[in-house]
Amino acid sequence: MADRLPILAFHDLKGDHSAIAFPPDLFRRFMLKLHQQGYRTMSLLEAINHLRLKKPFPERSFVITFDDGYESVYEEAFPVLQDCGMTATIFLTLGGKGKVTSGERLPAIEGRSMLNWQEILEMKQWGVTLGAHTLTHPDLTRLPPDRMEAEIRDSKEIIEDILGTPIACFAYPYGRYDDRSHRLVQQHFACACSDDLGLVTLKGDPFALKRVDAYYLRTEKRFKLMWTGLFPCYIRALSIPRGIRRFVQNGLR
Repeated sequence: MADRLPILAFHDLKGDHSAIAFPPDLFRRFMLKLHQQGYRTMSLLEAINHLRLKKPFPERSFVITFDDGYESVYEEAFPVLQDCGMTATIFLTLGGKGKVTSGERLPAIEGRSMLNWQEILEMKQWGVTLGAHTLTHPDLTRLPPDRMEAEIRDSKEIIEDILGTPIACFAYPYGRYDDRSHRLVQQHFACACSDDLGLVTLKGDPFALKRVDAYYLRTEKRFKLMWTGLFPCYIRALSIPRGIRRFVQNGLR
């Protein structure tokens, strides 16, 4: 058993140079190699259950998450998950309460094509977990209380209404949260993911879960660290300058 768990955070599986893009061919090789090395995925809620019970995580386990809900998750990631018998959690940005049809795509984010509800439902039926990522992807820490609550509450209710299933997981847009959003999310969800860089430990906060952004894994050399003893050290080393930058940014806001 293990006392630390990686939650990997992906966004769009594309070959471009954007900070949110991850090469799809590398994703496939990455997951196939992890599968061959005996790694297995846990659902986010399964991991939260271990966390709440202070129960060590299974050895060689990890969680896969996708933020925003890009079309590439269905086109590129879903076939790989099926081939490897893996699961994931997808956090959906809804774009408001507009008309919903099975073939309608979620509103594009910065020109990137999003999932449609037919694809979302197919992945759900296969075992993928869906979570909420607000309506319009704002920085929650900059919103007045009524707008913040609407973004959090309404995103959950819309997904539940469309899919007919409880939605228990949330991801803060940009990974940013404050005391207000942290408290509010606890009223509606069982857990929430931040962009705090690190591995989840049994002392972790289920409403501010640390993750490993895939940006730091998008070369062959870097992702191979995941199945070595150096991986926790690598993530810890990265978290120091990132934490300093975030502290400075927050102080300037």
